[in-house]
Amino acid sequence: MISPWTAFSPEDSERATFAQLEKDHESAVSDKVMRSGVRRLVQESWVRSLSLRLDPSTVAPEHELSANELRDLRSRHPLSSVLPVVHNLLIRHAFDAGLIVAVGDESGRLLWIDGDRVLRRKAEEMMFVEGADWSERRVGTSAPGTALALNHGIQIQRAEHFNRMAHPWSCTAVPIHDPESGVVLGVIDITGGADAVAPQTLPLVEAAVAAIEAELRIQRLGLGADEQGAARVGLALTPTPRRREAPAGLTILGSDNGQLTVGGKTVEISPRHAEILTLLAWHRQGLSADRLALMLSDQANGVDTVRAEMVRVRKVLDTLSPRIVISSRPYRLESPLELDAQRVLAFLERGAHRVALGAYRGAVLPNSLAPGIVELRAEVSARLRESMLSDASPDLLLDYARSEEATYDTEVWRACLELLPPRSPKRATVVARLTRIESELSRMDADLELRETGTHRNLSQRSMP
Repeated sequence: MISPWTAFSPEDSERATFAQLEKDHESAVSDKVMRSGVRRLVQESWVRSLSLRLDPSTVAPEHELSANELRDLRSRHPLSSVLPVVHNLLIRHAFDAGLIVAVGDESGRLLWIDGDRVLRRKAEEMMFVEGADWSERRVGTSAPGTALALNHGIQIQRAEHFNRMAHPWSCTAVPIHDPESGVVLGVIDITGGADAVAPQTLPLVEAAVAAIEAELRIQRLGLGADEQGAARVGLALTPTPRRREAPAGLTILGSDNGQLTVGGKTVEISPRHAEILTLLAWHRQGLSADRLALMLSDQANGVDTVRAEMVRVRKVLDTLSPRIVISSRPYRLESPLELDAQRVLAFLERGAHRVALGAYRGAVLPNSLAPGIVELRAEVSARLRESMLSDASPDLLLDYARSEEATYDTEVWRACLELLPPRSPKRATVVARLTRIESELSRMDADLELRETGTHRNLSQRSMP
């Protein structure tokens, strides 16, 4: 029995089937006549699309999210915490298979897209980009939009799409549900050629969604909750293995006051304590008092200051958790402390550039003047920039260009212009941005030269008898 949710192309007449599907689509959108050769759920989706008066020849205009709006939408969305699972199960394989993986929210707006770079550039022509609304009400029949409309995994191939711009493409999508309430949180979509609707693709995406929902459930469970619940109902007859506690973490990107997370508790620590813990976490082999003092300050009495500060850091850690211990000679963390900056670099090394950029919330302790932090900040920033310039797709590079530290980076903006397709509507925005940057830099240079000239004139006048 053929499933109504999967694409079906008889092996002996695949080309004829696609040709016939084009005719059936034309009949539906032009004459409002539905032919029997089209799957019923596709026909019903076409009817819904027609009732919305959508144009099957163009992607309907929509409010374009700014980089900050998209970043805020991503950071608030519950699926942001499970992106590593998506990468491990789907994205890293998509590069080899020549496919695109998209994660959308519950309304059908695409929040993250990764995968084959060539295909992603082609998909941009039909506005399949991050921030775009691919719900049925916006683009008509598509795998992500129709999967959300029907709340079921589905495959849509070629001319089954309502919009003609999507006819070269096929896709498989499955909704993601909240593991507790059952509410739809979003959708996972695989887009590409025939492999995107292969028989094994839908079960693969369904398995990935099951893993994502399981990960969400694990993240929400408090450590020890299982044991407490069992004790209340008298089930603690045999010891249950405890889940391994996640290592402590320190958030240092985009903030001077680091956030330390241990055992599910998060506290804000002072900038100086954040600097010390960051350097110790980065240099796992440990640091002598002299070297740590140099990394924190170039003052002559730096060692005495470091020793006094270390006493205060240990008191803070003792009140938070006994798990974080700093030994002496050299100063060294006895257990791992994960930095969010290190996670960004790990994503880059695995080729998960989009996940890395999404996790990069800003420079390392941005206002710190400690020499060791300045060096670390420059290293993280440079490695991210290099990866974006060498491997990022046009839309990902644009996201990076709009970040605070790349706002005036003309090399990044010119690289965007080179990568964008000749007919991309985004080229005008990039050209305008480059013109504005060059104008602002020229004005700044002129102001600086004027100030230097004035200073020189005043000094000359003072030196006159």
